[in-house]
Amino acid sequence: MKEIKHSGGAGLDLIAVRSFKTYDDMYKVVDFLNKTLKDKGVIFGLTKNKLNETMSISIYEI
Repeated sequence: MKEIKHSGGAGLDLIAVRSFKTYDDMYKVVDFLNKTLKDKGVIFGLTKNKLNETMSISIYEI
């Protein structure tokens, strides 16, 4: 797993990344997952690639 450092000093371990066609409301899904699963030790991230019109969702272990 790849470790990501954030401002709190602790690292996040990247578990998985999946790319797909842009879906405008995907940020709502990621927000829902983060709020629902925050006590399970995972965080979800979302990035948008405007050049090829894709999005990637990342799952991190705290």
